[in-house]
Amino acid sequence: MSLKEQFILNFVEDDRWKYLTNGLLNTLTITVFALLLGVVIGIVVAMIRTTYDKTKDSLKKRNKIGYSFFFIVNSICKIYLTVIRGTPVVVQLLIAYFIIFAFSNDGIMVASIAFGINSGAYVAEILRGGIMSIDVGQFEASNSLGFNYVQTMIYVIIPQVIKTVLPTLLNEMIALIKETSIAGYVGIVDLTKGGDIIRGRTFSAFMPLLAVAAIYLVIVSFLTFVLGRVERRLRKSER
Repeated sequence: MSLKEQFILNFVEDDRWKYLTNGLLNTLTITVFALLLGVVIGIVVAMIRTTYDKTKDSLKKRNKIGYSFFFIVNSICKIYLTVIRGTPVVVQLLIAYFIIFAFSNDGIMVASIAFGINSGAYVAEILRGGIMSIDVGQFEASNSLGFNYVQTMIYVIIPQVIKTVLPTLLNEMIALIKETSIAGYVGIVDLTKGGDIIRGRTFSAFMPLLAVAAIYLVIVSFLTFVLGRVERRLRKSER
C-alpha cells in the first residue's frame, strides 16, 4: 500500500482525522486546567512550607497556637508532597478515576484534577526553592518598612520568585502535556488514544502513530521556542 493510500485509509475515510483533532482538543483542555490547578496548589503549599520554615522559631516562642497550626498544616503538605512525588502519575490517575471520582462520568474533569494535583507537588517545590533563594535581608528590609510577613510575600518576594522560576514552570507545562498521553488508560480520547483508535480500525500503525508523535513534537517545539524567548527577555531585564 502506497503512502497516499495509507493516508486516505487512516485519515480521510470515515473522517478518521477527527479522532486526532478531538483528541488534541481534549489533551490541551486537560493540560490547561491541570496547570491552573497545579499552580494554585503549588502556591498554597509553597507559602505554607516557607512560612513555617522561616517563622517556626519565633512562633514557637510567641504564639503556641499559631505554631501548632502551622506545624499540622506543614506536616499535611509534606505528606502530600511525599505521596504524590513518590507514586507514578498513572496510578494516581487510576485511583482518581476508579476510586475517588468513581461516581463521575466526566473523564476530562477527573483527569484534569488528577494531573493538577500531581503537577501541584512539583510546582510547590519549584516555588519553594525560589522563595528560599531570596536573600533574608529583603524580609528584614520589608519588616523595617512596616510590612508584615504576608504583605512581604505578596508585594516583594512573590514577584521576584515568579520571574526566577518562570522558565522552570514553562518546562513543567511541557512535561505535563506529554504526561497527559496516559489519559487513555481511563478511556479518555486524548491525542494518543485518538491515534490508537485509528490504528485499531485500520490495522495500520505507522501513519496514525507517526502523526501523533509529530503533533506532540510541534507543540513541544513551539513551547520550547516560547521558553527560549522568555529566558532571553528575563536575561535582558536583569542587565
